[in-house]
Amino acid sequence: MSAATRAEPLSPAVPAGRRAPVAAGAALVLVLALSIAVGARGLGPGQVWHGLVDAHSADYDVVHRMRLPRTLLGLLAGASLGLAGGVMRALTRNPLADPGLLGINAGASAAVVTASALLGVGGFGETVWFAFAGAAAVSVLVHVVGGGRTATPGRLALAGTALNATLFAYVSAVELLDTDALDAMRFWTVGSLASASFTTVWALTPFALTGVAVALVLGRPLAALALGEDTARALGARLALTRSAAVVAITLLCGAATAACGPIVFVGLLTPHVVARLVGPDPRRQLPYCAVLGPVLLLGADVLGRVLARPAEIQAGTVTAVVGGLLLLKVVTSK
Repeated sequence: MSAATRAEPLSPAVPAGRRAPVAAGAALVLVLALSIAVGARGLGPGQVWHGLVDAHSADYDVVHRMRLPRTLLGLLAGASLGLAGGVMRALTRNPLADPGLLGINAGASAAVVTASALLGVGGFGETVWFAFAGAAAVSVLVHVVGGGRTATPGRLALAGTALNATLFAYVSAVELLDTDALDAMRFWTVGSLASASFTTVWALTPFALTGVAVALVLGRPLAALALGEDTARALGARLALTRSAAVVAITLLCGAATAACGPIVFVGLLTPHVVARLVGPDPRRQLPYCAVLGPVLLLGADVLGRVLARPAEIQAGTVTAVVGGLLLLKVVTSK
């Protein structure tokens, strides 16, 4: 059994019972409603409902042009990032396996900024392919630098942190040297849902749904892999195929989410930690919950940012960075 496989011991199972799915679903519905209702101009429940269904309502434009696209983008991006974090954690048995911490989001960001500043590429439909390339390249590079098959959680985290810092320094340098790129991407580079539109939402949907489908199919082979490579083989798991499919899912989920709303960090770290406490260590149960609770965390951060700085707002990526940084500090100091 490799060191990477031994890195995160299985914790005792937490019985989810019947209340866990109800609580997760209720939390998602609540945060979706708050995302539509909360803003510079608050809307009551009746105003939200009429804004959704009545084209003649005074709140229809606010809901349909601003709040609803933002909410749907947060739903898709949150599910993508939360599920990517769950797959990474299950695959590496590393509690610090986060798309942001391991540099995957930074790789996608660097590729998008390069394409925008040097090639004049703009719009989700064009930048998403560069985001996929950057995410895939960095995911492979982190694995190689971290030691390949003998990688440990510590070495992966160090390799990801080093690449993360280098790539974000590059992004900052490009923006400082190109004022047009800085003006166009200043909110995107901190991670924001503020510029959401239905065009971006519809373009993101097929990539996100494909990544979600691949990730959820991986629940059973990842559960077998958690028992050790020899046991997984004995159970019929195809390890090479599982790892390859996991990389494809992570690239699709992280690349598409980053292209749509920027490098939002720590959602992929926070979500699996919450889910593990809720339903235990089995990836077959964790991954669906990651897809539900990821949007709860991202949209919750977005709503919190609107409340704390009203009538202005703090971008969602800034809120998740602060909260995730505190969690990371707790995880590191508790070892």
